[in-house]
Amino acid sequence: MTARPRRLRRTPGLRRMVQENHLTVNDMIYPLFVMEGEGQKIEISSMPNCFRYSLDLLLQEVAEAWSLGIKAIALFPVVPESKKDATGTESYNPDGLVQRTVKAIKKAVPEMLVITDIALDPFSIYGHDGIVDDQGKILNDPTVEILVKQAISQAEAGTDIVAPSDMMDGRIGAIRQGLDAAGYFDVGILAYSAKYASAYYGPFRDALDSAPKFGDKKTYQMDAANSREALKEVALDIAEGADMVMVKPALAYLDIICQVKSATHLPVVAYNVSGEYAMIKAAAQQGWIDEKSVILETLLSMKRAGADLILTYFAKQVAEIFQES
Repeated sequence: MTARPRRLRRTPGLRRMVQENHLTVNDMIYPLFVMEGEGQKIEISSMPNCFRYSLDLLLQEVAEAWSLGIKAIALFPVVPESKKDATGTESYNPDGLVQRTVKAIKKAVPEMLVITDIALDPFSIYGHDGIVDDQGKILNDPTVEILVKQAISQAEAGTDIVAPSDMMDGRIGAIRQGLDAAGYFDVGILAYSAKYASAYYGPFRDALDSAPKFGDKKTYQMDAANSREALKEVALDIAEGADMVMVKPALAYLDIICQVKSATHLPVVAYNVSGEYAMIKAAAQQGWIDEKSVILETLLSMKRAGADLILTYFAKQVAEIFQES
């Protein structure tokens, strides 16, 4: 026998030397939830050790994340019901929660990369990502007009990257044109290109109180059965000016990440979503799995599939693990 693959597995040093994929703190983007108020830190029941922060405490969390080596955060707002309406006008309020938060982060931790969500669901009385007509239809083009205003407003506040998560057709091109026309040539676009209508989003909607008030999101988010369609969506977003493309969720869609990676030279981002997080946390709380090992293996599987970056609620925990090792 001449072929003995075990030769290169014999010692930790050999295994490290031939390791094909690596997970580092630079691969991770840390999603954070911000809410109105002061001195508030409220744990999300379905996402253990994830919190809604008022701005003052969010700034402390951002500073701590920076000290651990995390260089990018993704910001999601918890909008009071009193500020929601049918067309999401609060989304482009220059004094809105997101805009004030971006300014404060950039003042407190100037080098932290801030990624802001572009979608109407946190601001809509209906909990949908678009404007809803009298028959309950999600209107594409009127929604895109609002999304452009939202993106420009966030750019004015100082965001580094806008991340349209709405899945409206044509929104990447419209946002790019709008940002450029307003002089924000350097603000990047992370496109949620292949975003599936997934059951894995449940805890996130708990976090934002943004679950749809009727129906579902299947007329604009992708069918879980489809893969070729993902490549179509990615190609359209790239043609319209996306700087990075995303696959969401990640764990049940590793095949999509792999296909997208093969189809583009742009950075590919995977979103390790709330349901994926919650399952690991729940199993770990029962003592059924080794939490640390399963977290690292799960995130490494996304890197192996082709993800360049990972949005993950585990970011801070993983950064702490790396510091300990």
